[in-house]
Amino acid sequence: MELSKDPLLQPFQLKHLTLKNRIMSTAHEPAYSDAGMPGERYRLYHVEKAKGGIALTMTAGSASVSRDSPPAFGNLLAWKDEIVPHLKRLADDCHSYGTAVMIQLTHLGRRTNWNKGDWLPVLSPSPIREPAHRHFPKEIEDWDIERIVEDYASAAQRMQAAGLDGIEFEAYGHLMDGFWSPATNRREDEFGGSLENRMRFSNMVIDAVRKATGPDFIVGIRMVADEDWDKGLSKEEGVEIARRLAGSGKIDFLNIIRGHIEHDAALNNVIPIQGMAASPHLDFAGEVRAATKFPVFHAARIADVATARHAIAEGKLDMVGMTRAHIADPHIVRKIVEGREHQIRPCVGATYCLDRIYEGGEALCIHNAATSREALIPHDLPKAEKPRKAVVIGAGPAGLEAARVLAERGHTVEVLEATGEAGGQINLMVRNPRRKEMIGIVDWRLAELERLGVPIHYNTYASAEDVLALSPDLVIVATGGIAQSPELEAGDDLVVSSWDILAGAVKPEGPVLLFDDNGGHQGMSAAEVIANAGVELELVSPERFFAPEMGGMNHVPYAKTFAEKNVRVTINTRLASVRRDGNGLVATLGSDFSPVTVERRVAQVVVEHGTMANADLYLELKPLSRNRGAVDYPALIARQSPLPVKDESAAFDLIRIGDAIESRNIHAAIYDALRYCSLL
Repeated sequence: MELSKDPLLQPFQLKHLTLKNRIMSTAHEPAYSDAGMPGERYRLYHVEKAKGGIALTMTAGSASVSRDSPPAFGNLLAWKDEIVPHLKRLADDCHSYGTAVMIQLTHLGRRTNWNKGDWLPVLSPSPIREPAHRHFPKEIEDWDIERIVEDYASAAQRMQAAGLDGIEFEAYGHLMDGFWSPATNRREDEFGGSLENRMRFSNMVIDAVRKATGPDFIVGIRMVADEDWDKGLSKEEGVEIARRLAGSGKIDFLNIIRGHIEHDAALNNVIPIQGMAASPHLDFAGEVRAATKFPVFHAARIADVATARHAIAEGKLDMVGMTRAHIADPHIVRKIVEGREHQIRPCVGATYCLDRIYEGGEALCIHNAATSREALIPHDLPKAEKPRKAVVIGAGPAGLEAARVLAERGHTVEVLEATGEAGGQINLMVRNPRRKEMIGIVDWRLAELERLGVPIHYNTYASAEDVLALSPDLVIVATGGIAQSPELEAGDDLVVSSWDILAGAVKPEGPVLLFDDNGGHQGMSAAEVIANAGVELELVSPERFFAPEMGGMNHVPYAKTFAEKNVRVTINTRLASVRRDGNGLVATLGSDFSPVTVERRVAQVVVEHGTMANADLYLELKPLSRNRGAVDYPALIARQSPLPVKDESAAFDLIRIGDAIESRNIHAAIYDALRYCSLL
């Protein structure tokens, strides 16, 4: 398509502001804040998207306007004056690339905890418990309403003083729309009952903000227009609210949400993950645009350029949000403009980013380890000063990333892979049909290696002699790990691994007992495959809850399958031993809390206990290497050459990465590869 005719590259006029194209990153809180302030890490994260050509980047999912809206997951504190210079620097830097910057303001209402921040009472229009945060809110009083309205106005003034291009209010699952929804508003005063009454608080806020900032400052709202819930806001009333806001002359755009976020299962329908329908609410957002004839923005798993282009071309949206897609690749627009659309790193829907935020971490992309580390590692890798001859052993995610990074830096690279295909453990993951999108991690790197001219030698179980025959001066061992069993008192030979199930090497035979003390996707995927095969299953974990290494967003589809297939989940319990009894097996279960044991008679015992490093080749090469396998960790962390010289006469340096070191995850493997190879 000619660039001049590409719908995504057409400018959009929003009031006085010209947005240079139709792609945006919607407001989200990556939890990079420092004491509620957007410091260097926060700024560079948004600036990278500006470098990548995005038209609008929205900062701060849920920046708090009041002290009694304490941060639930690293939120920015918009009620503090000290935020202004931080945001000004962020905005100025993004503006230098022609990218507009806005921020989302909110009072979280009941969607936070009383034991955060200043330990002030949590508020809601009516005292109805919010299960996601497990507390019982206070019913908001008249004096609360007065001060919070003033807080919104003061926060908006701070954003205007910082030079931001505009703000949007957050109105899904928070205080503002808490008044709209019959599920959370049971009031009998002037703030309850009729739609006009239920909109009173939001109208008070909008009026106060307009008075404080003037008529020209851009003010929008990210709003639920249908809670898709029999107890909640109906589509009819939600679209009517959108009409009234659009017709008020006080709001400049609508950013449309569908669904509610009362609990994890509902949240997944609002923010879908892999295995769920792509762009499920796009048509609904288009209906709201048609009904209001007003600027409409929207984002909900619009992960690919083709869908984004369709959304604009068909008039469903004015601005299309590709938020998680930009976490995976902040240079999407630049690659479209340069005719490199095929090189865009895909969002695979793993939702490692959001799961980490909701579990108290920071947003990280499962397969772009440079995102959020812009101060340390550039997304565009510079050429190395001295080209090297590198051999990478293993074509799993760590090995493929190492080869890609080294080749981008100008080194000559060859890859040796023991099996007939690349992908490593990802090839096991995608045997679960719901997780097939994960293969995008492999496919993108294979395409990049083909572009860079890197050969992969398959079915090559490399020995030290094979490696030395290639005369490398750098060797990267990415041989991964192999499945291992937990230590049992007896019966190690009677169990099978989650790998056996996922690979199809062993057919599930019920009843099955699956013991998982790793707590990640591996055991859960095997359990899901077993359950979907119609086999009776008990899932046993020694933890307080199952799969603690996996966050709430990814928990949902597993829990849904387990509920539908009547899977028995047993926590606080360990597998002690297995013995044969006739045609079946007897599993003895105990716990860390009591000497009491119980027995289960089953047909099959499946175990998940992580991996053991496949380190034989590394140990063979170690004494022959220049650095003896050693890494200078302080130098690595300081982004300096991390390889000490132990033997100057040796021909090559040696690095071990990924599961070849220890059992971890995909992000850790890819980060290993990137952080080492970007220094070599």
